[in-house]
Amino acid sequence: MHKVVRFITLCAVSFAAGAFFSHHDDPAQPLTAEMADVASRVFGIPFTRAERDSMLDNLNDQRKDFETIRAVDLKNDVAPALYFNPLPTGFQLPKGPDSFAASAVGQVRMPANRDELAFYTVAQLGELIRTRQVSSEDLTRFFLNRLKTYGPRLFNVITLTEELALEQARRADAELKAGNYRGALHGIPYGAKDLLARRGYKTTWGSVPYKEQTLNYDATVVKRLEEAGAVLCAKLAVGELAWGDVWFGGMSRNPWKPETGSSGSSAGSGSTVSAGLLPFAIGTETLGSIVSPSTVCGVTGLRPTFGRVSRHGAMALAWSMDKIGPMTRSVEDCALVFRAIQGPDGFDPTVVKTPFNYAALPSLKGVRIGIVQKAFDSEYPNKTNDQATLETLRKLGATFVPIELPPFRYGALSLIIGVEGGAAFDELTRSGRDDQMVRQMKAAWPNEFRSARFIPAIEYVQANRIRTQLINQMYDVLKKAKVDVYVTPTYAGGNLTLTNLTGHPCVVLPNGFNAAKTPTSITFNGQLFAEGRLLAVAKAYQDATDWHKKHPVLN
Repeated sequence: MHKVVRFITLCAVSFAAGAFFSHHDDPAQPLTAEMADVASRVFGIPFTRAERDSMLDNLNDQRKDFETIRAVDLKNDVAPALYFNPLPTGFQLPKGPDSFAASAVGQVRMPANRDELAFYTVAQLGELIRTRQVSSEDLTRFFLNRLKTYGPRLFNVITLTEELALEQARRADAELKAGNYRGALHGIPYGAKDLLARRGYKTTWGSVPYKEQTLNYDATVVKRLEEAGAVLCAKLAVGELAWGDVWFGGMSRNPWKPETGSSGSSAGSGSTVSAGLLPFAIGTETLGSIVSPSTVCGVTGLRPTFGRVSRHGAMALAWSMDKIGPMTRSVEDCALVFRAIQGPDGFDPTVVKTPFNYAALPSLKGVRIGIVQKAFDSEYPNKTNDQATLETLRKLGATFVPIELPPFRYGALSLIIGVEGGAAFDELTRSGRDDQMVRQMKAAWPNEFRSARFIPAIEYVQANRIRTQLINQMYDVLKKAKVDVYVTPTYAGGNLTLTNLTGHPCVVLPNGFNAAKTPTSITFNGQLFAEGRLLAVAKAYQDATDWHKKHPVLN
């Protein structure tokens, strides 16, 4: 995660009861009214002495229940029985069959300088493979060589899957020769954020306590890409347990400015695509982990609707907020990859069956686009580039509709991630193995997981009830404005936090450079499960610019 999550240090008596002992105290020592008094001060609700005395039997019984619960071995892949539902009241899921109409690729030829292949799009490379101008094996070896050459400098690769990649590439070539063409991803190399399991290889989650971990199954996303003919070349760097760009091997670097980080937590995914080490990569987002590295590294990222892509085989951080999506060179590349990975799999019960309908738009004439005017009018670092983006959209014929996001301090609901993350890594905290993690400052997971234990269960439930209100309010805003897509600054205005809470999809894409000569971005946001329309509108803008065609020069 890119943003530092600031949790409210609250404490329910029921949860605090077992927390007022040091490791050397006797956990069987009965709780007292004085302990209850201290606990109540932490979460800010005073109780009288008589009330505290009356609670003691309950508190001591609850602590016994805690011990019973803690005795159960819960792996990270065991989800809670309660599932997040992003559907507003009255919202109807789209129905019908899928439809997909990709843009014409045109005539694609092998470049005189093969190094230029590093920055071809998925669609262009797919055409070279389809027309047999290059084999998947040759292309895979080309990208493996780039990974070996530049990966150690950029700290963006955790594990090369070379043997697997060459096996998959040869199979792709043999199938093509036999007349079995799987589609646009056939024979295309890619990388997966190392939160995704692939049998036969380590899945480290970027973290010291798990650096030797192997999982004997494949993540659904990895399996589906293999079925589409894609070639897995690397498990890519992830900020430790999905926070930031620092993992046990170092800090993933931004190819545009290698002395700086590539942001997180899909740090390796953004860095490798930006540097031309792979044509596309898979990232995950809980609160900005696709958006932020896409921005910093100048690539195009799609964060799908919550419930679109199965998380089976992916590390769980926050069950109600984790999403998986592609990071690529272009919007249409995102559409090609998303098409392959979306839909139910029978493992992740939050994923719903609904069509993905995509077709590029000939223009934006008459297309209604919501504009979060208050955010664009505020003072923030990327304002000049964003204003240029709005002007481009005007010239393309878009009709702007001012909208206002629901009023609330969205950051207050970040405690949801703390509670769910603290539960996902409960054993790590209780065992003390969190001391092995690289980052140990206050703004890092070890401290956040410990602090999360003081968040009352009641406040966690109330926070999710407020999410329900926000989901319905967002539905009303977009319905009233009659827009399926709206545009907002990537960071200003709170939209990034809001839409991660409500489950809405977004496309983030480059829209210029800042004073430090590193990329900036703009964010297109869509209605729930309307990725097709969102991608089409974003593509129309991107086709009118050339920011996505810029790439860093590697030394």
